[in-house]
Amino acid sequence: MDQPTSCLSHVLIFPFPVQGHVNCMLKLAQLLCREGLHVTFLNSDFIHRRLLSYTNIHLSYKQYPNLYFETIPDGLPDDHPRTGDRVVDLFNSIDTVTKPRFMEMLIARRFSILDRPPLTCIIADGIMCFTIDIGRELNIPTILFRTVSASCFWAFFCLPRLIEAGELPITGQSDMDTLLTNVVGMETFLRLRDLPSFCRASDLTDRGLQLVISATQLTKSAHGLILNTFEELEGPALAQITNNISKLYTIGPLHVQLKARVATNIKLTCTSSSSLWEEDRSCIDWLDQQPFKSVIYVSFGSMTVLTRDQFMEFLHGFVNSGKPFLWVVRPKSVAEDYQIPEELLEGTRQRGYIVEWAPQEEVLAHPAIGGFLTHSGWNSTLESIYEGVPMICWPFYADQQVNSRLVGEVWKIGLDMKDTCDRVIIENMVKDLIETRKDEFAKSARLMTKLAMKSVSENGSSYCNLDRLIKDIKLMRNGN
Repeated sequence: MDQPTSCLSHVLIFPFPVQGHVNCMLKLAQLLCREGLHVTFLNSDFIHRRLLSYTNIHLSYKQYPNLYFETIPDGLPDDHPRTGDRVVDLFNSIDTVTKPRFMEMLIARRFSILDRPPLTCIIADGIMCFTIDIGRELNIPTILFRTVSASCFWAFFCLPRLIEAGELPITGQSDMDTLLTNVVGMETFLRLRDLPSFCRASDLTDRGLQLVISATQLTKSAHGLILNTFEELEGPALAQITNNISKLYTIGPLHVQLKARVATNIKLTCTSSSSLWEEDRSCIDWLDQQPFKSVIYVSFGSMTVLTRDQFMEFLHGFVNSGKPFLWVVRPKSVAEDYQIPEELLEGTRQRGYIVEWAPQEEVLAHPAIGGFLTHSGWNSTLESIYEGVPMICWPFYADQQVNSRLVGEVWKIGLDMKDTCDRVIIENMVKDLIETRKDEFAKSARLMTKLAMKSVSENGSSYCNLDRLIKDIKLMRNGN
């Protein structure tokens, strides 16, 4: 006999409308659906149209009849780039357009139409803290999901202490290599230059900096906090967060957790990627022709915008390294028009392959990949860790500065190239990663892979934490 809908748990998942946030929160949606929860995934209109254009999302999610999609405006015109330094416009438009619309949708019970159960809780992106007050007003608990690393979240959490101690703001006289003493647990390796990009504002009233500070502090008033990480990877930062956040759920790497749990159910398959661009699968055919662990894969993610000079420095470095390279150059990811110089054309043709977007998880798993030159976004970092691929890190913004320091200094699975873009350094780092120090990095990377797999295996830390999250959500249904 079917349960009445009032007895079923129903979660509303609401991501910040950019690729990386949507990607991992969709994986969480699948995991919750697999455990019998009903999930409504609230996308921006813009993001959802791109998912429909470039993925088979509705065909894929037919295997989950308890997963529903709804959309909400983000307040920006379709031709807005939503990348680079223009992403700040999203914060403004969400505040003026999305926030009131979200309240209207909840009041109108938009998410409980037809045969859907009433909402049990909201899992909202951690930088959209307005959901906490709206949920509280309507008696709906809100759990926040921060899509950054735990170490970055903890650095954000410590910003008031850094300001009070005079370690911020950064000025022209600041020594960027000074170790910070007020991010507890990270004093031995975190430098001023490793703080998240928002911290480089010289004015403490900077809107981006203040938004990050307030959003992070408001986490304490949410019902709980979800992080896409695992205890064995970021233990010191998680120990500090646990002292300040009572309900913490570390359930990552989510893409590995999903693969592991779906593998136990022959009726389910992992869905296609949640890509906002069309994936060029010809790069897999090209990789099939390359020697084992010879290729440097290059991708700066969905938000980074290069200058023309930076693009040329990278291209010179790749060609001069003599190593095969697969480079994702997203449309409009270079700020100015460019033309590949004649002297680089032959080297690019012989050893390079350039695509607009790639199936990244599949690329990183390919035996020809020997290294990953990355922007150090957290999803990319976790994907590389799981596949045991060493990294060269060139962070762009947000949490990426912290992540690159972890890769190079703490986990020893790659090289940190932040704050420089020089063809000679790029050439030498590619050679180090693929050739000179490959055995050293491979050994460290294999250890991290084992820890990641262990965390999502039955009785592993992330496996148990996901079960605890699901149990707690079901208890909320009964008002606990």
